[in-house]
Amino acid sequence: MRFKSLLMDDAAIGRAITRISHEILERNKGTQDLLLLGILRRGMPLAEMIRNHIEKIEGVTLPCGALDIRYYRDDLTPEQEEPSVRLSPLPFKIQNKTVVLVDDVMYTGRTVRAAIDAVFSAGRPKRIQLAILIDRGHRELPVRADYVGKSIPTAKTEVVSVCVPQYDGRLAVELLQMDQPGDLAGNGQS
Repeated sequence: MRFKSLLMDDAAIGRAITRISHEILERNKGTQDLLLLGILRRGMPLAEMIRNHIEKIEGVTLPCGALDIRYYRDDLTPEQEEPSVRLSPLPFKIQNKTVVLVDDVMYTGRTVRAAIDAVFSAGRPKRIQLAILIDRGHRELPVRADYVGKSIPTAKTEVVSVCVPQYDGRLAVELLQMDQPGDLAGNGQS
């Protein structure tokens, strides 16, 4: 894959996270019974950024945890067709709470479907909402985000790469071009 363009720099991401934080508070009329779950990997640092912004705005620290969806995916490789399904351990109860799932890129919708399955395996929330930094289109499932940092029309031969300091040493969103169709394997976007 090769670099094509910078879609968002750290300042643009900061503005998007601030806006999403305000929208979450407005839609939910505050922080009562609200919690954040970042979809591993890059959804978790974004969930922490949202939590930090909400803390600055409201003076309240929301519960924020990581959601591991590996064993809930429907696109497992042949070696994993019969995985041992494990519950994703959550650091708090989700029963009757408003759960805001946070992820970096929304593409086909399959990651969101897996995340919803993982949440329900841990309990029954009052409602589930979805916050996405980038919506790139190409949905295969009838899923849409409640909060979107930026919608970016893409070609299927392009990859949206969200870079976060914890894993990449910087904060940015880049558009990459696949050199060949096989380049898409393992990019984590769905």
